[in-house]
Amino acid sequence: MPNDPVPGLLSRATELLEAEFAGLPAFEAAADLDAMARVLETTARRLGDNYPYFHPLYAGQMLKPPHPVARAAYALAMTVNPNNHARDGGRASSEMEIEAVRGIAAMFGWSASSGSYLGHLTSSGTLANLEALWVAGMLAPGKRVVGSEQAHYTHKRISAVLKLEFTSVAADGRGRMDLNALEAELRRGDVGTVVVTLGTTAIGAVDALDEVLKLKARYGFRVHVDAAYGGYFRLIADDSGEGVLDDAARRAYRATVEADSLVIDPHKHGLQPYGCGCVLFRDAGVGRFYKHDSPYTYFTSKELHLGEISLECSRAGAAAVALWATQQLLPLTPDGEFARGLKSGRAAALELDRRVREDGRFVALAGGGPELDIVVCKVKAASAEPASDLAQSIFAACATRDLHLALVQLPQFWFEPAAGAGLVTCLRSVLMKPEHEAWLGRIWERLSAACEEVMGV
Repeated sequence: MPNDPVPGLLSRATELLEAEFAGLPAFEAAADLDAMARVLETTARRLGDNYPYFHPLYAGQMLKPPHPVARAAYALAMTVNPNNHARDGGRASSEMEIEAVRGIAAMFGWSASSGSYLGHLTSSGTLANLEALWVAGMLAPGKRVVGSEQAHYTHKRISAVLKLEFTSVAADGRGRMDLNALEAELRRGDVGTVVVTLGTTAIGAVDALDEVLKLKARYGFRVHVDAAYGGYFRLIADDSGEGVLDDAARRAYRATVEADSLVIDPHKHGLQPYGCGCVLFRDAGVGRFYKHDSPYTYFTSKELHLGEISLECSRAGAAAVALWATQQLLPLTPDGEFARGLKSGRAAALELDRRVREDGRFVALAGGGPELDIVVCKVKAASAEPASDLAQSIFAACATRDLHLALVQLPQFWFEPAAGAGLVTCLRSVLMKPEHEAWLGRIWERLSAACEEVMGV
């Protein structure tokens, strides 16, 4: 593991926090330090039974280590353990949440000064999407929700919970929502909401939000953007040069300012501990659906309580503190260190995809390279079954070399257009750590060695 700066960072910060409450009478909390130490030693050993998510050789699932400042700020906040449901449960952390969410909204071009948005943190992207679809259902009762077959499965499940009909539409060879299939559903006249995904979980595909908005002008429906994974790439959507987005993805990200609602997960690319999701509504007027009365919660302030615009009640104020601290250190600006980290991951993905395309052992996506920082490839074989078996064997052989990839089932025609609609198990790599660019050579060496062991070439 890398040298951990968090204990040192916490030492001085803890002293300063304690000084803030120095006027209180002293008291001693019951604590058996020896017993706690023994439990933590056992805990540390148990935690060793994990993949090394923090290391650049972990390039499998969407797991990015939180920034040290986020970890330290979260731990510091836990000294107070604030609850961001109400101001009297988390006075400072509520203000920090409002400021942090303001920074995220500004990234998408939404301004608080005009009163043009409403937003808050959630405990997960699932809860954030639930709130967005709940509001959508309130605005268009009885109408369908439509999304790509590559949209996250949570949308279908959430729609069932909300008793909204959900319809999946086909995806094209790049994993994007097929606009012709979408328009066929829109012609039926009963679609209330279209879910547009910016960064699918399978391959990081970016739906054509700009084109969906053109259809909205013709058919009239609500647009919800699920940018849980890919939202932060808005920071580099206007850049040109190495490691930037292609034209179609850039157009989609530039159009986010026109979405009706949007979800982003700071606990993915935002360098935050789990769980930290965020939901934004472009029209602040949707706050009326959250209105409720409480006999005990809202008596210390006449200002807006976050609990008045959230379906969740108790929420970890520490998550807001960690996000606020991270954005203070790494502002969400196109020319900042945070944005450079996104570019590094994307550059690593482009380089890995280039090597895959030049290597006869693999078959790359026929429609083109990665849109964000996820690379998938099919192992070359006579048919889907042996290709799937080889992928699983290579996955296991990589793990013995401390290289951790992932597996994903994808349509065969994405790789070989004449292959039909069946599924094939593929290798998948999520290169979301900034360090992945520097480690790409070593990742490739271990992947090649694993292929040689399994395939003999």
